[in-house]
Amino acid sequence: MSEVKHLLILIHSRSGTNRTLGEAVLVGARKANVAIRVKAPQEADELDLLWMDGVIFISPEHFGSMAGLLKDFFERTFYPTENQLQGRAMAIVIGTGLDGVGALESIQRICRGYRFREVQEALILKTPITETHLQQCEQLGEAMAIGLEAGIF
Repeated sequence: MSEVKHLLILIHSRSGTNRTLGEAVLVGARKANVAIRVKAPQEADELDLLWMDGVIFISPEHFGSMAGLLKDFFERTFYPTENQLQGRAMAIVIGTGLDGVGALESIQRICRGYRFREVQEALILKTPITETHLQQCEQLGEAMAIGLEAGIF
């Protein structure tokens, strides 16, 4: 029997929108046999990154970039995990009232430094959140978890 894979879901949400998206991601992720940790960026650290086989970042766009607390997470964890996370699976969800492009690009740029492998097309979901958005998040969570469980990622 193979070892259970680990999925980290990092959710930053001030208004509750991205929390709702994250809960839908979690519903999908629970459809596979993976261990899951759900944390806010300020609660997570390098041990969470070293634990995980895959990570999903869920963030709003603030001032044309990722949320500051997510950036803080990256600043705190990059050097302690440098050269230890190459190839681990990553996906991104942006819930925003803007176009989300700045947040997406800033997260992707930093994740290239970690050498994560983006395994799913990012979701940029413009508010207000719809049932279709929640279904997309659930599908992303399920696909990530199943991919980890199957050893695809």
